[in-house]
Amino acid sequence: MDIIIDNIPFLLKGAYYTLLITVVSMFFGLIIGLITAIARLKGNRFFRNVARVYVSIIRGTPPLVQIFIVYFGLVDFGIELGSLTAAYIALSINIGAYVSEAFRGAIQAVPAGQTEAALATGMTEAQAIRRIVIPQAIRIAIPPLGNTFVGMLKETSLVSVIAVTELMRSAQLLIAQYYVYMPFYLTIALMYWIMSTVFTFILNKLEKRLSVY
Repeated sequence: MDIIIDNIPFLLKGAYYTLLITVVSMFFGLIIGLITAIARLKGNRFFRNVARVYVSIIRGTPPLVQIFIVYFGLVDFGIELGSLTAAYIALSINIGAYVSEAFRGAIQAVPAGQTEAALATGMTEAQAIRRIVIPQAIRIAIPPLGNTFVGMLKETSLVSVIAVTELMRSAQLLIAQYYVYMPFYLTIALMYWIMSTVFTFILNKLEKRLSVY
């Protein structure tokens, strides 16, 4: 127990990087996902096919392989990325594919009459999507996006394989130092659970607040 208490600051630093990677990756993933969803629904044939292939490839391959491709594979083309930058890029691309499906379903759930009414008032299709459809779609997409966000929080443990010192990597370094396993693994499991619970609570509150409007 003493070794856990003594190393809490180190584990908290790892938790900070876990949260940082999660938030940054989710932010860019939301942008990628929204663009992809719109491309699949409103784009021409070329953009629809590109978006469809992107989603299929990302959802059909393991996140760990995607991380390796970004961090190790790009070196073959003369692109060397820092481990944290590679983590951001790989996880953003990964989460973008899943977010796009949530947005696509949410956009399709907005009644077509909303868009028709907006067009009848003189809006362009782009304006109707931006002002009418997307705000409603975001509210509809909150529950699946919340699940995706919590899933991303746990998937950050994968970037420990490229030496990003997030929570999982912090535990591995401490295990290598003290040669004990269970205390550190149980501690980080508890920390992941606490973070997931807090985020779930916040997202549930957000969902209820948006449902009022």
